[in-house]
Amino acid sequence: MESNRWIATIASIWIQCSCGASYAFGIYSPILKSSQGYSQSTLDTVSVFKDIGANAGVLSGVLYSAVAVRRRGRSSTFGIGPWVVHVAGAIQCFAGYFLMWLSVTGVIHRPAVPLMCLFMLVAAHSQTFFNTANVVTAIQNFPDYGGTIVGIMKGCLGLSGAILIQVYQTIFKDKPSTFLLMLALLPTLVSLLLMCLVRIYETNTVDDKKHLNGFSAISMIIAAYLMIIIILENIFSLQLWARIFTFILLLLLLASPLRIAIEAQKEDLQRLTQASSSMRDPLLDDPEVQESEKFSATKDPIEYHEVPSDVGQIEKATSSDKTQQDGQDLNLLQSMRTGDFWLLFIAMACGMGSGLATINNISQIGESLSYTTVEIDTLVSLWSIWNFLGRFGAGYVSDILLHTRGWARPLSMVITLASMTTGHVIIASGFFGEFVCRFNHSRCLLWFSVVLDAHNNL
Repeated sequence: MESNRWIATIASIWIQCSCGASYAFGIYSPILKSSQGYSQSTLDTVSVFKDIGANAGVLSGVLYSAVAVRRRGRSSTFGIGPWVVHVAGAIQCFAGYFLMWLSVTGVIHRPAVPLMCLFMLVAAHSQTFFNTANVVTAIQNFPDYGGTIVGIMKGCLGLSGAILIQVYQTIFKDKPSTFLLMLALLPTLVSLLLMCLVRIYETNTVDDKKHLNGFSAISMIIAAYLMIIIILENIFSLQLWARIFTFILLLLLLASPLRIAIEAQKEDLQRLTQASSSMRDPLLDDPEVQESEKFSATKDPIEYHEVPSDVGQIEKATSSDKTQQDGQDLNLLQSMRTGDFWLLFIAMACGMGSGLATINNISQIGESLSYTTVEIDTLVSLWSIWNFLGRFGAGYVSDILLHTRGWARPLSMVITLASMTTGHVIIASGFFGEFVCRFNHSRCLLWFSVVLDAHNNL
Protein backbone atom coordinates (compact mmCIF):
# COMPACT_ATOMS: atom_id res chain seq x y z
CA MET A 1 0.00 0.00 0.00
CA GLU A 2 1.17 3.51 -0.79
CA SER A 3 2.42 5.38 2.23
CA ASN A 4 -0.03 7.92 3.66
CA ARG A 5 -0.82 9.58 6.96
CA TRP A 6 -2.82 6.56 8.14
CA ILE A 7 0.08 4.20 7.50
CA ALA A 8 2.32 6.76 9.21
CA THR A 9 0.01 6.66 12.24
CA ILE A 10 0.13 2.86 12.42
CA ALA A 11 3.92 2.89 12.12
CA SER A 12 4.08 5.40 14.97
CA ILE A 13 1.75 3.26 17.10
CA TRP A 14 3.91 0.18 16.57
CA ILE A 15 7.08 2.09 17.45
CA GLN A 16 5.40 3.51 20.55
CA CYS A 17 4.34 0.00 21.60
CA SER A 18 7.97 -1.13 21.59
CA CYS A 19 9.96 1.78 22.99
CA GLY A 20 8.71 2.10 26.58
CA ALA A 21 11.57 0.12 28.12
CA SER A 22 11.90 2.55 31.02
CA TYR A 23 8.52 1.38 32.32
CA ALA A 24 9.88 -2.16 32.69
CA PHE A 25 12.67 -1.10 35.05
CA GLY A 26 11.19 -3.30 37.78
CA ILE A 27 11.93 -6.40 35.70
CA TYR A 28 15.68 -5.94 35.27
CA SER A 29 16.49 -3.81 38.33
CA PRO A 30 17.00 -6.90 40.60
CA ILE A 31 19.60 -8.44 38.26
CA LEU A 32 21.24 -5.04 37.87
CA LYS A 33 21.43 -4.68 41.64
CA SER A 34 22.75 -8.18 42.35
CA SER A 35 25.24 -8.44 39.47
CA GLN A 36 26.83 -5.07 40.19
CA GLY A 37 26.71 -5.38 43.97
CA TYR A 38 24.65 -2.21 44.37
CA SER A 39 22.92 -1.15 47.53
CA GLN A 40 19.37 0.14 47.35
CA SER A 41 20.67 3.70 47.56
CA THR A 42 23.01 3.13 44.61
CA LEU A 43 20.21 1.57 42.57
CA ASP A 44 18.06 4.61 43.32
CA THR A 45 20.86 6.82 42.00
CA VAL A 46 20.95 4.85 38.75
CA SER A 47 17.16 5.09 38.45
CA VAL A 48 17.33 8.86 38.85
CA PHE A 49 19.41 9.06 35.68
CA LYS A 50 16.81 6.87 34.00
CA ASP A 51 14.14 9.40 34.91
CA ILE A 52 16.27 12.30 33.72
CA GLY A 53 16.93 10.63 30.39
CA ALA A 54 13.31 9.59 29.84
CA ASN A 55 11.88 13.03 30.62
CA ALA A 56 14.48 15.51 29.35
CA GLY A 57 13.28 15.84 25.78
CA VAL A 58 14.77 19.21 24.88
CA LEU A 59 17.37 17.80 22.49
CA SER A 60 14.85 15.64 20.66
CA GLY A 61 12.54 18.64 20.25
CA VAL A 62 15.32 20.83 18.91
CA LEU A 63 16.41 18.11 16.47
CA TYR A 64 12.85 17.55 15.25
CA SER A 65 12.34 21.26 14.67
CA ALA A 66 15.56 21.42 12.67
CA VAL A 67 15.04 18.40 10.41
CA ALA A 68 11.27 17.98 10.13
CA VAL A 69 9.19 21.07 10.86
CA ARG A 70 11.19 23.46 8.72
CA ARG A 71 11.33 21.01 5.81
CA ARG A 72 7.88 19.51 5.98
CA GLY A 73 7.36 20.08 2.25
CA ARG A 74 9.86 17.43 1.21
CA SER A 75 8.28 14.41 -0.41
CA SER A 76 11.26 12.07 -0.67
CA THR A 77 11.08 9.13 1.70
CA PHE A 78 14.79 9.36 2.47
CA GLY A 79 14.84 13.14 2.62
CA ILE A 80 15.21 15.19 5.76
CA GLY A 81 12.34 14.39 8.09
CA PRO A 82 11.28 12.64 11.32
CA TRP A 83 13.32 9.58 10.41
CA VAL A 84 16.46 11.43 11.50
CA VAL A 85 15.04 11.70 15.02
CA HIS A 86 14.25 7.97 14.99
CA VAL A 87 17.81 7.14 13.94
CA ALA A 88 19.19 9.22 16.81
CA GLY A 89 16.88 7.43 19.23
CA ALA A 90 17.73 3.99 17.86
CA ILE A 91 21.46 4.59 18.26
CA GLN A 92 21.04 5.67 21.88
CA CYS A 93 18.67 2.80 22.68
CA PHE A 94 21.03 0.15 21.36
CA ALA A 95 24.17 1.68 22.85
CA GLY A 96 22.71 2.19 26.33
CA TYR A 97 20.97 -1.15 26.87
CA PHE A 98 23.64 -3.16 25.08
CA LEU A 99 26.38 -1.77 27.30
CA MET A 100 24.21 -2.49 30.34
CA TRP A 101 23.74 -6.07 29.14
CA LEU A 102 27.49 -6.48 28.66
CA SER A 103 28.03 -5.23 32.21
CA VAL A 104 25.40 -7.50 33.76
CA THR A 105 26.61 -10.63 31.96
CA GLY A 106 30.25 -9.93 32.82
CA VAL A 107 31.44 -9.55 29.24
CA ILE A 108 33.05 -6.27 30.23
CA HIS A 109 34.54 -5.35 33.57
CA ARG A 110 32.02 -4.04 36.08
CA PRO A 111 31.77 -0.31 35.33
CA ALA A 112 31.92 2.39 37.95
CA VAL A 113 28.61 3.74 39.18
CA PRO A 114 28.91 7.04 37.24
CA LEU A 115 29.54 5.09 34.05
CA MET A 116 26.51 2.86 34.67
CA CYS A 117 24.47 5.99 35.29
CA LEU A 118 25.63 7.24 31.89
CA PHE A 119 24.56 3.95 30.25
CA MET A 120 21.13 4.28 31.84
CA LEU A 121 20.83 7.94 30.87
CA VAL A 122 21.61 7.23 27.22
CA ALA A 123 19.27 4.23 27.07
CA ALA A 124 16.34 6.08 28.62
CA HIS A 125 17.01 9.25 26.63
CA SER A 126 16.25 7.37 23.42
CA GLN A 127 12.60 7.22 24.50
CA THR A 128 12.25 10.99 24.17
CA PHE A 129 13.42 10.84 20.54
CA PHE A 130 10.95 8.11 19.61
CA ASN A 131 8.17 9.87 21.48
CA THR A 132 8.86 13.28 19.94
CA ALA A 133 9.07 11.97 16.38
CA ASN A 134 5.85 9.98 16.66
CA VAL A 135 3.69 12.36 18.69
CA VAL A 136 4.59 15.61 16.92
CA THR A 137 4.24 14.03 13.48
CA ALA A 138 0.83 12.64 14.43
CA ILE A 139 -0.32 16.06 15.65
CA GLN A 140 0.70 17.67 12.37
CA ASN A 141 -1.09 14.96 10.40
CA PHE A 142 -4.28 15.39 12.48
CA PRO A 143 -4.26 19.01 13.70
CA ASP A 144 -8.00 19.16 14.39
CA TYR A 145 -7.93 16.14 16.71
CA GLY A 146 -4.68 16.70 18.56
CA GLY A 147 -6.05 15.56 21.91
CA THR A 148 -7.25 12.24 20.55
CA ILE A 149 -4.09 11.40 18.64
CA VAL A 150 -1.82 12.43 21.51
CA GLY A 151 -3.85 10.22 23.85
CA ILE A 152 -3.41 7.28 21.48
CA MET A 153 0.33 7.79 21.08
CA LYS A 154 1.09 8.43 24.73
CA GLY A 155 -1.22 5.61 25.76
CA CYS A 156 0.56 3.13 23.52
CA LEU A 157 3.86 4.25 25.03
CA GLY A 158 2.51 3.46 28.48
CA LEU A 159 1.14 0.14 27.26
CA SER A 160 4.52 -0.83 25.81
CA GLY A 161 5.79 -1.95 29.21
CA ALA A 162 3.20 -4.73 29.39
CA ILE A 163 3.83 -5.69 25.75
CA LEU A 164 7.59 -5.94 26.27
CA ILE A 165 7.05 -8.08 29.35
CA GLN A 166 4.80 -10.42 27.35
CA VAL A 167 7.55 -10.80 24.75
CA TYR A 168 10.03 -11.49 27.54
CA GLN A 169 7.85 -14.08 29.28
CA THR A 170 7.10 -15.85 26.00
CA ILE A 171 10.66 -16.08 24.68
CA PHE A 172 13.07 -15.37 27.55
CA LYS A 173 11.13 -16.36 30.66
CA ASP A 174 13.17 -16.21 33.90
CA LYS A 175 16.19 -14.71 32.11
CA PRO A 176 16.26 -11.06 33.22
CA SER A 177 19.76 -10.47 31.84
CA THR A 178 18.53 -11.49 28.37
CA PHE A 179 15.69 -9.02 28.82
CA LEU A 180 18.27 -6.22 28.67
CA LEU A 181 19.56 -7.56 25.36
CA MET A 182 16.00 -7.68 24.06
CA LEU A 183 15.51 -4.04 25.06
CA ALA A 184 18.63 -3.15 23.09
CA LEU A 185 17.51 -4.94 19.93
CA LEU A 186 13.70 -4.90 19.69
CA PRO A 187 12.94 -1.13 19.88
CA THR A 188 15.96 -0.39 17.70
CA LEU A 189 14.94 -2.79 14.94
CA VAL A 190 11.27 -1.76 15.01
CA SER A 191 12.09 1.94 14.74
CA LEU A 192 14.66 1.44 11.97
CA LEU A 193 12.25 -0.70 9.94
CA LEU A 194 9.30 1.68 10.25
CA MET A 195 10.90 5.11 10.53
CA CYS A 196 10.62 5.94 6.81
CA LEU A 197 6.83 5.57 7.03
CA VAL A 198 6.54 8.21 9.76
CA ARG A 199 6.18 11.38 7.70
CA ILE A 200 4.17 14.59 7.61
CA TYR A 201 1.35 14.65 5.05
CA GLU A 202 -1.17 17.18 3.84
CA THR A 203 -4.20 16.96 6.11
CA ASN A 204 -7.83 16.31 5.23
CA THR A 205 -9.90 16.28 8.40
CA VAL A 206 -13.40 15.51 7.15
CA ASP A 207 -14.05 12.12 8.78
CA ASP A 208 -10.79 11.64 10.68
CA LYS A 209 -12.49 11.42 14.08
CA LYS A 210 -14.34 8.24 13.14
CA HIS A 211 -11.17 6.38 12.21
CA LEU A 212 -9.19 7.76 15.13
CA ASN A 213 -11.92 6.46 17.42
CA GLY A 214 -11.35 3.09 15.77
CA PHE A 215 -7.68 3.24 16.74
CA SER A 216 -8.74 4.17 20.27
CA ALA A 217 -11.12 1.21 20.48
CA ILE A 218 -8.43 -1.21 19.34
CA SER A 219 -6.03 0.20 21.93
CA MET A 220 -8.60 -0.38 24.65
CA ILE A 221 -9.15 -3.95 23.43
CA ILE A 222 -5.40 -4.63 23.53
CA ALA A 223 -5.21 -3.25 27.07
CA ALA A 224 -8.13 -5.42 28.20
CA TYR A 225 -6.63 -8.49 26.53
CA LEU A 226 -3.28 -7.94 28.21
CA MET A 227 -4.92 -7.51 31.60
CA ILE A 228 -6.82 -10.78 31.20
CA ILE A 229 -3.69 -12.65 30.13
CA ILE A 230 -1.66 -11.20 32.99
CA ILE A 231 -4.28 -12.19 35.57
CA LEU A 232 -4.49 -15.70 34.11
CA GLU A 233 -0.70 -16.04 34.24
CA ASN A 234 -0.80 -15.00 37.88
CA ILE A 235 -3.47 -17.60 38.72
CA PHE A 236 -2.38 -20.48 36.49
CA SER A 237 1.02 -21.63 35.30
CA LEU A 238 0.69 -21.39 31.52
CA GLN A 239 2.59 -23.89 29.42
CA LEU A 240 4.90 -22.80 26.61
CA TRP A 241 2.35 -23.55 23.90
CA ALA A 242 -0.25 -21.45 25.73
CA ARG A 243 2.14 -18.51 26.06
CA ILE A 244 2.99 -18.73 22.35
CA PHE A 245 -0.70 -18.87 21.43
CA THR A 246 -1.58 -15.82 23.53
CA PHE A 247 1.41 -13.96 22.12
CA ILE A 248 0.30 -14.66 18.53
CA LEU A 249 -3.14 -13.30 19.37
CA LEU A 250 -1.46 -10.18 20.75
CA LEU A 251 0.44 -9.71 17.48
CA LEU A 252 -2.81 -10.06 15.52
CA LEU A 253 -4.43 -7.40 17.68
CA LEU A 254 -1.47 -5.09 17.10
CA ALA A 255 -1.82 -5.64 13.34
CA SER A 256 -5.59 -5.01 13.30
CA PRO A 257 -5.32 -1.20 12.84
CA LEU A 258 -4.21 -1.91 9.26
CA ARG A 259 -7.83 -2.59 8.35
CA ILE A 260 -8.87 0.85 9.60
CA ALA A 261 -6.01 2.45 7.68
CA ILE A 262 -7.09 0.77 4.43
CA GLU A 263 -10.69 1.93 4.83
CA ALA A 264 -9.61 5.46 5.74
CA GLN A 265 -7.31 5.69 2.74
CA LYS A 266 -10.09 4.53 0.41
CA GLU A 267 -12.38 7.25 1.74
CA ASP A 268 -9.65 9.86 1.33
CA LEU A 269 -9.14 8.82 -2.29
CA GLN A 270 -12.88 8.99 -2.97
CA ARG A 271 -13.12 12.48 -1.50
CA LEU A 272 -10.10 13.57 -3.53
CA THR A 273 -11.66 12.22 -6.73
CA GLN A 274 -14.97 13.97 -6.04
CA ALA A 275 -13.22 17.23 -5.23
CA SER A 276 -11.22 17.08 -8.46
CA SER A 277 -14.32 16.46 -10.57
CA SER A 278 -16.30 19.24 -8.88
CA MET A 279 -13.55 21.77 -9.59
CA ARG A 280 -14.15 21.43 -13.31
CA ASP A 281 -16.75 24.03 -14.44
CA PRO A 282 -18.73 23.03 -17.57
CA LEU A 283 -19.09 26.69 -18.60
CA LEU A 284 -15.35 26.92 -19.13
CA ASP A 285 -15.69 24.63 -22.15
CA ASP A 286 -17.94 27.20 -23.93
CA PRO A 287 -15.86 29.38 -26.34
CA GLU A 288 -18.32 32.30 -26.01
CA VAL A 289 -17.92 32.33 -22.23
CA GLN A 290 -14.14 32.27 -22.55
CA GLU A 291 -14.23 35.16 -25.06
CA SER A 292 -16.54 37.15 -22.77
CA GLU A 293 -14.23 36.63 -19.80
CA LYS A 294 -11.25 37.66 -21.89
CA PHE A 295 -13.00 40.88 -23.03
CA SER A 296 -14.10 41.68 -19.49
CA ALA A 297 -10.59 41.21 -18.15
CA THR A 298 -9.20 43.51 -20.83
CA LYS A 299 -11.79 46.20 -20.27
CA ASP A 300 -11.69 46.28 -16.50
CA PRO A 301 -8.16 45.55 -15.38
CA ILE A 302 -7.55 45.13 -11.67
CA GLU A 303 -5.36 47.80 -10.15
CA TYR A 304 -2.99 46.91 -7.32
CA HIS A 305 -1.77 49.44 -4.81
CA GLU A 306 1.26 49.20 -2.59
CA VAL A 307 0.45 48.78 1.08
CA PRO A 308 2.33 51.20 3.33
CA SER A 309 5.17 49.56 5.19
CA ASP A 310 4.00 50.80 8.57
CA VAL A 311 0.64 49.05 8.10
CA GLY A 312 2.40 45.75 7.51
CA GLN A 313 4.50 46.23 10.61
CA ILE A 314 1.40 46.97 12.68
CA GLU A 315 -0.36 43.85 11.38
CA LYS A 316 2.75 41.76 12.03
CA ALA A 317 3.01 43.01 15.60
CA THR A 318 -0.70 42.44 16.18
CA SER A 319 -0.43 38.90 14.80
CA SER A 320 2.60 38.23 17.00
CA ASP A 321 0.78 39.45 20.10
CA LYS A 322 -2.26 37.33 19.27
CA THR A 323 -0.07 34.27 18.77
CA GLN A 324 1.52 34.73 22.17
CA GLN A 325 -1.88 35.25 23.78
CA ASP A 326 -3.24 32.08 22.19
CA GLY A 327 -0.16 30.13 23.30
CA GLN A 328 0.45 28.69 19.85
CA ASP A 329 3.63 28.43 17.79
CA LEU A 330 5.83 29.65 20.63
CA ASN A 331 9.47 28.73 20.88
CA LEU A 332 11.10 27.78 24.16
CA LEU A 333 12.10 31.30 25.18
CA GLN A 334 8.64 32.70 24.39
CA SER A 335 6.98 29.91 26.36
CA MET A 336 9.15 30.61 29.39
CA ARG A 337 7.69 34.13 29.54
CA THR A 338 4.17 32.80 30.12
CA GLY A 339 2.57 31.83 33.41
CA ASP A 340 1.15 28.60 31.98
CA PHE A 341 4.65 27.29 31.32
CA TRP A 342 5.77 27.73 34.93
CA LEU A 343 2.50 26.38 36.27
CA LEU A 344 3.00 23.17 34.31
CA PHE A 345 6.69 23.05 35.22
CA ILE A 346 6.05 23.30 38.97
CA ALA A 347 3.19 20.80 38.86
CA MET A 348 5.24 18.28 36.87
CA ALA A 349 8.37 18.72 39.00
CA CYS A 350 6.56 18.41 42.33
CA GLY A 351 3.87 15.94 41.33
CA MET A 352 5.47 13.45 38.98
CA GLY A 353 8.64 13.10 41.04
CA SER A 354 6.92 11.10 43.77
CA GLY A 355 5.25 8.85 41.23
CA LEU A 356 8.51 8.16 39.42
CA ALA A 357 10.24 7.38 42.71
CA THR A 358 7.59 4.76 43.45
CA ILE A 359 7.92 3.27 39.98
CA ASN A 360 11.68 2.95 40.37
CA ASN A 361 11.20 0.99 43.59
CA ILE A 362 8.21 -1.07 42.52
CA SER A 363 10.24 -4.28 42.61
CA GLN A 364 11.44 -3.57 46.14
CA ILE A 365 7.88 -2.73 47.22
CA GLY A 366 6.79 -6.12 45.93
CA GLU A 367 9.60 -7.82 47.83
CA SER A 368 8.60 -6.03 51.05
CA LEU A 369 5.10 -7.45 50.61
CA SER A 370 6.58 -10.96 50.09
CA TYR A 371 5.57 -11.15 46.43
CA THR A 372 7.09 -13.85 44.26
CA THR A 373 8.94 -13.06 41.03
CA VAL A 374 5.85 -13.88 38.98
CA GLU A 375 3.73 -11.59 41.14
CA ILE A 376 6.23 -8.74 40.81
CA ASP A 377 6.21 -9.17 37.03
CA THR A 378 2.42 -9.10 37.20
CA LEU A 379 2.54 -5.93 39.25
CA VAL A 380 4.78 -4.18 36.71
CA SER A 381 2.60 -5.34 33.80
CA LEU A 382 -0.64 -4.20 35.42
CA TRP A 383 0.93 -0.86 36.22
CA SER A 384 1.82 -0.48 32.55
CA ILE A 385 -1.79 -1.13 31.55
CA TRP A 386 -3.11 1.46 33.96
CA ASN A 387 -0.37 3.73 32.73
CA PHE A 388 -2.02 3.44 29.32
CA LEU A 389 -5.49 4.13 30.71
CA GLY A 390 -4.25 7.13 32.67
CA ARG A 391 -2.60 8.69 29.65
CA PHE A 392 -5.41 7.79 27.28
CA GLY A 393 -8.22 9.00 29.50
CA ALA A 394 -6.59 12.10 30.96
CA GLY A 395 -7.37 14.41 28.07
CA TYR A 396 -10.86 13.01 27.59
CA VAL A 397 -11.88 13.45 31.24
CA SER A 398 -10.35 16.92 31.52
CA ASP A 399 -12.22 17.99 28.36
CA ILE A 400 -15.52 16.80 29.85
CA LEU A 401 -14.91 18.67 33.10
CA LEU A 402 -13.87 21.77 31.17
CA HIS A 403 -16.82 21.90 28.76
CA THR A 404 -19.63 20.57 30.97
CA ARG A 405 -18.71 21.95 34.39
CA GLY A 406 -16.31 24.71 33.49
CA TRP A 407 -13.53 23.24 35.63
CA ALA A 408 -10.12 24.52 34.59
CA ARG A 409 -7.42 21.98 33.81
CA PRO A 410 -5.24 23.02 36.80
CA LEU A 411 -8.12 21.93 39.05
CA SER A 412 -8.06 18.51 37.38
CA MET A 413 -4.33 18.36 38.07
CA VAL A 414 -4.94 19.13 41.76
CA ILE A 415 -7.52 16.33 42.00
CA THR A 416 -5.08 13.94 40.34
CA LEU A 417 -2.26 14.84 42.72
CA ALA A 418 -4.59 14.39 45.69
CA SER A 419 -5.60 10.92 44.51
CA MET A 420 -1.96 9.96 43.98
CA THR A 421 -1.09 11.16 47.48
CA THR A 422 -3.90 9.06 48.93
CA GLY A 423 -2.64 6.01 47.06
CA HIS A 424 0.90 6.45 48.35
CA VAL A 425 -0.33 6.79 51.94
CA ILE A 426 -2.41 3.61 51.66
CA ILE A 427 0.48 1.64 50.15
CA ALA A 428 2.96 2.92 52.76
CA SER A 429 0.58 2.00 55.59
CA GLY A 430 0.92 -1.70 54.75
CA PHE A 431 -2.83 -2.18 54.67
CA PHE A 432 -2.76 -3.88 51.30
CA GLY A 433 -0.10 -6.31 52.48
CA GLU A 434 -2.56 -7.74 55.01
CA PHE A 435 -5.40 -7.41 52.52
CA VAL A 436 -3.53 -9.64 50.08
CA CYS A 437 -3.13 -12.41 52.62
CA ARG A 438 -6.72 -12.28 53.82
CA PHE A 439 -8.77 -11.65 50.74
CA ASN A 440 -7.72 -11.50 47.10
CA HIS A 441 -4.20 -11.01 45.85
CA SER A 442 -5.13 -10.20 42.26
CA ARG A 443 -7.49 -7.40 43.25
CA CYS A 444 -4.78 -5.92 45.42
CA LEU A 445 -2.36 -5.83 42.51
CA LEU A 446 -5.00 -4.24 40.32
CA TRP A 447 -5.85 -1.49 42.81
CA PHE A 448 -2.19 -0.93 43.58
CA SER A 449 -1.58 -0.26 39.89
CA VAL A 450 -4.55 2.13 39.70
CA VAL A 451 -3.52 4.38 42.57
CA LEU A 452 0.15 4.25 41.61
CA ASP A 453 -0.46 5.44 38.06
CA ALA A 454 -2.48 8.53 38.94
CA HIS A 455 0.51 10.74 38.11
CA ASN A 456 0.11 9.91 34.41
CA ASN A 457 -3.08 11.99 34.31
CA LEU A 458 -1.02 15.15 34.69
